[in-house]
Amino acid sequence: MSEWQHVPAGKIAHQRREIVRLEPGTEYRTMGVRWYGKGAYDRGVVTTETVKAKSLYRVREGDFAFNRIDTHKGAFDVVSADLDGALATNEFPLYEVNEEELDARFLLLNFQRSEVLRQISAMRAGSEGRARWKEADFEAWIVPVPPLPVQGRIIEVIGAVDDQITALDAEAGALTAVLRRRRADLITNKGAPAVRADEAFEITMGRQRAPKYATGPYMTPYLRSANVGYGTLDLSDVLEMNFDPKEREVFGLVPGDVLVSEGSASQSAVGMPVMWRGELPEPICFQKTLMRYRAIEGVSVPAFVNHWCLWAYESGTFLDIAGGTNIKHITAMRAVRMPVRLPDVADQERIAAELDTMSDVVAATRAEAHRLRSVRAGLLSGLLDRTIDIESAELEV
Repeated sequence: MSEWQHVPAGKIAHQRREIVRLEPGTEYRTMGVRWYGKGAYDRGVVTTETVKAKSLYRVREGDFAFNRIDTHKGAFDVVSADLDGALATNEFPLYEVNEEELDARFLLLNFQRSEVLRQISAMRAGSEGRARWKEADFEAWIVPVPPLPVQGRIIEVIGAVDDQITALDAEAGALTAVLRRRRADLITNKGAPAVRADEAFEITMGRQRAPKYATGPYMTPYLRSANVGYGTLDLSDVLEMNFDPKEREVFGLVPGDVLVSEGSASQSAVGMPVMWRGELPEPICFQKTLMRYRAIEGVSVPAFVNHWCLWAYESGTFLDIAGGTNIKHITAMRAVRMPVRLPDVADQERIAAELDTMSDVVAATRAEAHRLRSVRAGLLSGLLDRTIDIESAELEV
């Protein structure tokens, strides 16, 4: 090949089925492929007693693999050496790429393009929730195939960006660990007097039931537990509800308030906090699965309240006071009785300023990684549709 060609994937990649019959009393290591480009992973050990299949398929290093259920979520990868010899079910088809024409890593780049994933998702539209993108769909998919040297240069360019993103992610992870340790040290300092939570903060539970959707004169944005993340708010699906003025006074928010997820089917979300910073025009109201923590004038400051709630979530302290079996809930009675190490206001401001500075560094590092991911997406798309020349792209990296 001297020029770029566009051919069906099935012409340059052939499905490989190395069948392994499962024997009683034998343990078998298995492999899967995760969503969002997180790649192939070890799914653990199975036996004939823990898996229904009578046979599985042997995985080899360099195989191109995907998840038939979650292909539209980017579940593709090239099998690494550490998974060589593992087994996979037929939900993870394995393909051997013709190395004289195509590098499997280049094929993977094609299926990391957002426009390709959107097209795959559109093919599945209208199907039942767990519809498969099957082998025939993959084999019919048209992929660009430039000369091997060009493939290699594109792999190197994108790989250089990936290395930068990986380094930033690792740096952000390390900084986050340091921040959390420092936050724990400062928030639990035994030199500060211990008080009950309701002596340190004003704690209010959300409205006991959701009011009707807004159709009258009292249309008010309404936050739910689904909107609250770990320090972030999802405002993409905020509802509008009818809160009369009296209700809005009780269940409203002002900048500096901290919302805490009171209950969730996922234990990891119990106690998840976020500070309200006035992202939408006031008044804002909130549902019963949220608790509002507000600073008390002369007693506490909003930034300290925020870091205390973050510590209570990170340390599992909120989860420790949650009741329930399948769905955990923090009760108001338990919340107000939580012990708080409360320094004076000046020390709270000093503690919050230090932690805010550290948090800003983490946020800046994550923002740079996010920016590079956007750069990578545009670069990859441009390289594969040839709107970006490979030589000029190499100069940018």
